[in-house]
Amino acid sequence: MNAKSALEQKPKHEQLGLSDQKAVEMYKYMLLARKYDERILLLQRAGKINFHVSGIGQEVAQVASAFALDREQDYFLPYYRDYGFVLSVGMTLKELMLCAFAKAEDPNSGGRQMPGHFGSKKLRIVTGSSPVTTQVPHAVGVALAAKMQKKKLVSFVTFGEGSSNQGDFHEGCNFAGVHKLPVIIMCENNQYAISVPIHKQLAGKVSDRALGYGFPGLRVDGNDALEVYRVVKEARERALRGEGPTLIEAMMYRLSPHSTSDNDLAYRTKEEVEEYRQKDGIPKFKQYLIECGLWSEEQEEAYVKELSEQLKEAIDYADRAPFPKPEDTLLHVYADEREE
Repeated sequence: MNAKSALEQKPKHEQLGLSDQKAVEMYKYMLLARKYDERILLLQRAGKINFHVSGIGQEVAQVASAFALDREQDYFLPYYRDYGFVLSVGMTLKELMLCAFAKAEDPNSGGRQMPGHFGSKKLRIVTGSSPVTTQVPHAVGVALAAKMQKKKLVSFVTFGEGSSNQGDFHEGCNFAGVHKLPVIIMCENNQYAISVPIHKQLAGKVSDRALGYGFPGLRVDGNDALEVYRVVKEARERALRGEGPTLIEAMMYRLSPHSTSDNDLAYRTKEEVEEYRQKDGIPKFKQYLIECGLWSEEQEEAYVKELSEQLKEAIDYADRAPFPKPEDTLLHVYADEREE
């Protein structure tokens, strides 16, 4: 048996350099993000929190990409649905709950920003903002700094397909291509820009736009965890070799409404949502792990119970935590006076 055929006999995750332990860990983060999101939606409906922008249906690509990056060195510029991503790179349920409840301890902004506007200096998560796609030129700037300082790291940025029509996306891509910067630009194409379906937004593929900027553009099934992992890992290797950026278009579907202020059935049908629910990547990856002998229904039941307890603990803590003081509104607006 030659080396190639021996490799092909290995499970796909091993072929890609993922250990059994890492593959299971990926699945656990996907399930963690899904259960968090579902619980937050219930909290909003119960009047415990004000607002939520859901990422249900997008967790697989988020977690897989996080595992393909260096979570100790790289810089991350996620967008507001990326709960699976930020959990995978080190944010905790307690921190996300503090954000959802807009409490003073919220590590993202002290309760000042909308939910999903992640930021952590410790975890190298660069703070996002509500205007969409502003994070793309920021990610390109981080990559420029890394190149100038000769640091072996990449920046990784995400956004929705509607955002790819914004000028920030095109300016960021152009600059990254000209200077061959170590940045991975990933579009999470969930088929809808709020209520506007993809056929009314785009006449072609987002990934094809990379051609005009002189670097590779790839479209990948965002519900296929191992394919997303492979593509992001290869993009990172290209970047570190000095070959410049990669644009990745991960195809997926937003199973939940755009936000808790949205009635999605005003612009799509239950049948359409159910059709895409059958393509959900989380059950697919679970089945893959079961077939590899790495997971079981008994482990699933025990883990779901464990997650339920973790969520309850995080909710109880965030619910009891103090709100910011009214005068905290003035913090971080003007420079502090310093003694000479």
